[in-house]
Amino acid sequence: MAAQKSERNRTLSLSGEERVRLQSLLRSPRSPLSAEEIVNRVFAGDLFEIAPFLPERSADLLILDPPYNLAKNFNGLKFARMEDGAYQEYIERCLKILLRVLKPEASVYLCGDWRCSAALYAAAGKFLTVRNRISWQREKGRGSLRNWKNCTEDIWFATVGKEYYFDPEAVKVRRKVIAPYKQGGVPRDWEETEEGNFRMTCASNFWDDITIPFWSMPENTGHPTQKPEKLIAKLILASCPEGGLVLDPFLGSGTSAVVAAKLGRSYCGIELNDEYCCWALKRLETARELPRIQGYADGVFWERNSDPERRRIRKNLRSRKKNADA
Repeated sequence: MAAQKSERNRTLSLSGEERVRLQSLLRSPRSPLSAEEIVNRVFAGDLFEIAPFLPERSADLLILDPPYNLAKNFNGLKFARMEDGAYQEYIERCLKILLRVLKPEASVYLCGDWRCSAALYAAAGKFLTVRNRISWQREKGRGSLRNWKNCTEDIWFATVGKEYYFDPEAVKVRRKVIAPYKQGGVPRDWEETEEGNFRMTCASNFWDDITIPFWSMPENTGHPTQKPEKLIAKLILASCPEGGLVLDPFLGSGTSAVVAAKLGRSYCGIELNDEYCCWALKRLETARELPRIQGYADGVFWERNSDPERRRIRKNLRSRKKNADA
């Protein structure tokens, strides 16, 4: 008998009926598709078998989050660690088959850890213009007795051509001002509000405001390498215009598709594991009812773990206003 979940445990689960229903929705193309036929679709199957059927120059953004070069079990599908050169060749195969699907002004983000980051960079450099490396902080894990704790991962930012879409205003972070400085009695490059003192800061290539999904978060699933919605939201807002198409050929539990839908973009996902496809479809259904992205509100990104404080401040402000009106 399965252990009963705590009421606060919001990890996604499927009933037997839901699994049967969602599996009946899975499709795997067997002939070329039009641009309209890939919009807001999740395809079940192997990237190398499905990608040739995708239409040319249809995607605005490619998020490539392949299995890292580690021995890993993905719900019964095992990925074996390769030699570094073989892993680079694997990424090159992925890029080569996907390049034709990208628009000339499209951007590409390649995700990895310290072990496979060099291979990602080398592979991307053969087909794309590599423009930056983002390092984001993972607050998870207990560390090691014989090595430094691995608490960051890399995302390589690359583009197909010289001209590409990029919106830095959409990804600014609203940070609390610890030492507010005024010039002539006026705040200098920060804002004084009822909720506190804040500064809008441009996003750098080091992100320390990301929270890894855990059991009490609505976005959490049982996927072993699930990316946070907030992380993917930054990539999409920066590099995919509203109404554009986000392509994720390693969709996993569906985060890229879910975030694209929440942010007014279209999506096309490919995933080899049928169970993960079902999770993605379930999350997409839930996204219509729960469009919120944790850490992103009022059109801006907030610092990590700032939600409880903001809720408390707003509650106090409402209480004060109510007492003043009484």
